[in-house]
Amino acid sequence: MEVILAVTKSCHHCPILERELKRMEVPYCVRYFEDHPEVIEKYGLRTSPVVIVDGQVVFKGMPSISELERFFSERKT
Repeated sequence: MEVILAVTKSCHHCPILERELKRMEVPYCVRYFEDHPEVIEKYGLRTSPVVIVDGQVVFKGMPSISELERFFSERKT
């Protein structure tokens, strides 16, 4: 499973998302809008953060912790 956090460098949600993904032991990579304009173009992004899993946008904006847990627990089984 490939997980990408597409965020701006000023996104205050990114540290929260990273902390929760680490806690859930979900490997991920961060792609900053400023450094990876191809990600913005490919997915038509306008907000930060965005969680992309296996090439699909699954969350636009900050999901709740329970939404993250539910989504990733279903993916691990």
